[in-house]
Amino acid sequence: MSVDTVLDRVDAQLPEAIDRLLTLLRIPSISTDPAFKKDCDTAADWLVSDLQSIGIAAEKRPTPGHPMVVGHVEGDGPHVLFYGHYDVQPVDPLELWDSDPFAPALEETPNGQVIRGRGSSDDKGQLMTFVEACRAWGSVNGTLPCKITFMFEGEEESGSPSLVPFMKENAEELKSDIALICDTGLFQSKTPAIITTLRGLLGEEITIKAANKDLHSGMFGGVAMNPIRVLSKIIAGLHDDNGRITLDGFYDGVPELTPEVAAQWEALNFDHKTFLGDVNLSEPAGETGRTPLEMIWSQPTCEVNGITGGYTGDGFKTVLPAEASAKISFRLVGTQDPLKLRETFRAYVQSQLPADCEVVFKDHGASSASAMSTDHPAFEQARLALSDEWPEAAAFAGCGGSIPIAGHFKEILGTDAMLIGFAKDDDQIHSPNEKYDLESFHKGIRSWVRILDAMTK
Repeated sequence: MSVDTVLDRVDAQLPEAIDRLLTLLRIPSISTDPAFKKDCDTAADWLVSDLQSIGIAAEKRPTPGHPMVVGHVEGDGPHVLFYGHYDVQPVDPLELWDSDPFAPALEETPNGQVIRGRGSSDDKGQLMTFVEACRAWGSVNGTLPCKITFMFEGEEESGSPSLVPFMKENAEELKSDIALICDTGLFQSKTPAIITTLRGLLGEEITIKAANKDLHSGMFGGVAMNPIRVLSKIIAGLHDDNGRITLDGFYDGVPELTPEVAAQWEALNFDHKTFLGDVNLSEPAGETGRTPLEMIWSQPTCEVNGITGGYTGDGFKTVLPAEASAKISFRLVGTQDPLKLRETFRAYVQSQLPADCEVVFKDHGASSASAMSTDHPAFEQARLALSDEWPEAAAFAGCGGSIPIAGHFKEILGTDAMLIGFAKDDDQIHSPNEKYDLESFHKGIRSWVRILDAMTK
């Protein structure tokens, strides 16, 4: 049967699809809080049952943490693996929610209907777009269009501690021709995007120590070294006046955009003034000579995420603190080596220490950037399929964030990943009042139908 018949079935079954999503959203599967362990199990069980209801051989697989849901359906043509996660972020601060985060509902807004509730956009709503596409396809054709493996994780929002071991232990079972990840969004909330680059991440915490206790600034000021002064100098030296990061060799492995990619990004007409204006800013603060999209998608960063030291309570206390700390993160691109950069950063900090000071380092993870090759035919097939569904033509885009699973697919399984999602910029993921536009859910289902059709012709 034609793809139009399947799309008609999607439209006809939308009310039931919404009901299924609302049922899943009612399960408070907060992975980081042990109090919700049973609820994570319940969510996994629900997904197993739902996949089985459409003819997929699915089961719950144990891990040291929350379980994986794995399902398989045989078929001809390409072997596709679809990844999503069923766990959600905590809801705090609860008082900022306008309704119960686990009592999801359709809600009318000035911009149309939305599905309101924790996990609606990140990632249960997105996960279910693919499941519902498979449901509609199977109900029309009796079978799915190709061999598909489903892998749903329960620890994405808590660091994925079980993911890599699970993938390594089950590598042969999970290998596929292409992996699909639905955990991204529309560009500027309107243009469908296939993410082809993801930045890596390096996290470092430094604590500068001097005296063995806080000191009276009248008694010791001017003669005793102040750790905040040392820390401030270290931080200030990380960038030059043009916004370029000064660490030796930092830009080794940072590629320049190809003319083709640069032209495509330019054609997106990114409105950086609105993007910054929405958070009460006006001017891009990255390296001079770079476009705003380059700053976000293809250039590395060094940012200070927090500073502590001395007295920060109400009133005033004249002390020289015994120590001062900063948390510093680096977003990485290309083939930058996070472990090598950690050594370089630490050597720089050590070189800036005056007499009587020492530094304590604490690492907060390290992951390399990911770049997906668009040479795989599925990328262009998906781009054209998305363009048929949405008013705006789809584009290959970058992402300033880090989604380690994409790199794991390549490193562990040897599989390229396509990241396609339908979230909007105002979905408030990880925040109170999270929502997922009904349009995103509906057209997301239709999009996957079109993509599966294009990939299996």
